[in-house]
Amino acid sequence: MNFKEVKELIELINSSQLAYFEIETDDGHIKMDKSLSRNIVSEEKDKEVVTKELPSSQGDMNNSISVNVATDGSEIKVEEKDEDLKVIKSPMVGTFYSASSPDSKAFVSEGKEVSKGDVLCIIEAMKLMNEIESDVNGVVKEILVRDGEMVEYGQPLFKVKEI
Repeated sequence: MNFKEVKELIELINSSQLAYFEIETDDGHIKMDKSLSRNIVSEEKDKEVVTKELPSSQGDMNNSISVNVATDGSEIKVEEKDEDLKVIKSPMVGTFYSASSPDSKAFVSEGKEVSKGDVLCIIEAMKLMNEIESDVNGVVKEILVRDGEMVEYGQPLFKVKEI
């Protein structure tokens, strides 16, 4: 896979509802995990593996997605729909920082209530530190990027439930 194909794949997975994606080709191996933590079931016999073949833009690639589904009747957590949440996106390309310095406390954490105008993070662009503020009153439900990670213009950073 060339860089353009990898970038397109990442954009496709980021825009989907998939939390985990893994692909292995002759050229290499790519794994994406959008969740901060995953529930792991220790007994493999209680799982069923479903494989779905995706159409490929190149005929010689063999893409597949494996989804593990618990079949033991265990409780399934129902998550809020994305339409109920306000997505705060990056207004620029740069490096995401969750705190003002490495030894400082993060501006926000999941579950924290924020008000309009509260600083959520800093994005460093061309050696300038830009504070990203909340444009809504709400509760931070999900932080979508990690500290020190590069972000693109328009990339989702936070999901906030408005109150």
